[in-house]
Amino acid sequence: MLITDFDIGQIGKLIQIAMAPAFLLLATGNILQMFANRLARVVDRERVQMAEFHRTQGEAHVRVVNELRMLDRRADVINRAILMGTLSAITVGVVIAAIFVLSLTGYRFGLFVAGGFILAMVFLVVGLLLFVAEIRMATHTIRIEEKLLRLDDD
Repeated sequence: MLITDFDIGQIGKLIQIAMAPAFLLLATGNILQMFANRLARVVDRERVQMAEFHRTQGEAHVRVVNELRMLDRRADVINRAILMGTLSAITVGVVIAAIFVLSLTGYRFGLFVAGGFILAMVFLVVGLLLFVAEIRMATHTIRIEEKLLRLDDD
């Protein structure tokens, strides 16, 4: 089927086929926004700790340095999650374009679309796993001392 052989019904069918990947692209964009917000929080905390770095000495300085190291690792992990999410979104965009280009040129696109969709999902799952890893790193470093959890009369 060449481009001249297409009618409105066939183009409508192609648009319907492209809708599922388009919804995945929308969801991936929302996930990327969540990752970016998380990175912004880490960066804000890094800025606070960098200001404290020059004001502290002794044990307090060691705590600041340790937190800066952890924040740096967290930023690296969330940046990798953002990379994976972005690669997923790019792959989905290529799949959507391929649906139209391959159809209009008469090629069968099933295997290419399936492979692209699988690749996009792998990128997305890896990004989400990195996100979970970053959250676990954050919760591991924020432990409230036991004495702060008790009321005065305990």
